[in-house]
Amino acid sequence: MSHSNNNGRELAENGEGRPLNKENTRPSCTQPTQSEARVSQGLAGVRKAAKQHQKMKFTALLHHLTVDLLRESLYALKRKAAPGVDGVTWQEYQTGLEGRLIDLHGRVHRGAYRAHPSRRVYIRKDDGRQRPLGIAALEDKIVQQAVVTILNAIYEEDFLGFSYGFRPGRSQHQALDALSVALTRKHVNYVLDADIRGFLDAASYCPLIHESSWKSAGC
Repeated sequence: MSHSNNNGRELAENGEGRPLNKENTRPSCTQPTQSEARVSQGLAGVRKAAKQHQKMKFTALLHHLTVDLLRESLYALKRKAAPGVDGVTWQEYQTGLEGRLIDLHGRVHRGAYRAHPSRRVYIRKDDGRQRPLGIAALEDKIVQQAVVTILNAIYEEDFLGFSYGFRPGRSQHQALDALSVALTRKHVNYVLDADIRGFLDAASYCPLIHESSWKSAGC
């Protein structure tokens, strides 16, 4: 078994014998920009409300989707990612950036924004099968990232501390650290590894999404 590689720092959760680490924090080696600070301050109230009122239904979130948030969402994307059906790369979008972001912001707020179809590509898997991937257009990625940032302010208050998948500030390495500590410090009878093969490829109804959607009925 590979032991924890966190240099002795305790990063896991109460159930694993380590301190609770539910809140996500910015790495100490980076400094937030002015626009990032404004975005964070704007969503702080949403996060506070979600924490204090677990059953609150959020129906007025669109005003949090600002030009600043769209800019930060762009810079959160991978620079060298493959383009979508529009063929626009991250570098090309930098030309006239502020004008592009203002235009995108206006289209979103007046209901004129329409997402592009995703470009379908296939990645070969180790077993010979092909995994389908959908590559979104760059502007669609920007809007998606912005919406995720807003929704994270709500749902991060609901997630349990030992949840690591697809959460900001968390990684598979932290999950392995937590698993290592749990196995070495707790009495473990069995380990279950489960994967629903091709579930999201064919499912037209996801109960997890359905059950959680009541909390944020719309932006």
